[in-house]
Amino acid sequence: MNYPEQKVTQAFRLYTLLARDGAAAEDAVQNYRADDAIRGLLDTFAREVDCVVISTSEQLFLIPETKLSPFHVSNDWIKRHYLRAGATNGDLYLLYFATMILFGSFYDTYQSQEPKRLFLRLDEWVRFIQERIDQLKTHDEEELKQLEQEFSYNWRLIIEKWDDMDDIKETAKKQSGNTISRMSFINTVKRFLADQKLVQDIGNEEIRLTEKAKTIIQRYFMEIEYNKGIFEFLYGFEGDEPHADDQ
Repeated sequence: MNYPEQKVTQAFRLYTLLARDGAAAEDAVQNYRADDAIRGLLDTFAREVDCVVISTSEQLFLIPETKLSPFHVSNDWIKRHYLRAGATNGDLYLLYFATMILFGSFYDTYQSQEPKRLFLRLDEWVRFIQERIDQLKTHDEEELKQLEQEFSYNWRLIIEKWDDMDDIKETAKKQSGNTISRMSFINTVKRFLADQKLVQDIGNEEIRLTEKAKTIIQRYFMEIEYNKGIFEFLYGFEGDEPHADDQ
């Protein structure tokens, strides 16, 4: 399809803005939604770098779809910028696991279109992770090995890393020790997600999802094509089985 030079220029300017900042403001959303030529060109530019353009009511975002994208955040980059010195793949697995539990805690059924809670307390987040860890532990060693191949997640290492955060002195109470260590890790995950504009800290040890996060969850995490059934495995979502507490 041939596009007028003016449209190509407008679309490329918008693409360079997204490539530089990862996001563009409300006027870009209006141009993207209202102009078929600009939308088609911008989507084409994004596909060339293995990305997709997603829009909320207020912003456009450039999201990498594969590891081949130059905009993909690598595991090594996350280790260097967010995790402790000497962090291993196990720490990364746990970070991803904590993120999935966070996202799932806002929705009460598999393939929900809208979150069922407005915010989440950090101590609730820790509790939800513990619940899913306990659920993983109900599988025997051989089951977990098989499930690791199916989902490409090292569930045994995730369990080990979470349990190893029980770094308690003999004089300390068990729950306090767990809470301090695990809360420290959760704050690290929160900082990473906030920097990626996926959560917002609203104070009082509470966070909420951003519109960017909601859009990504609906588009990817709630689609079998992308999540490969991982939410069903973690939460046992079937039909309208409840999970999140209504707020």
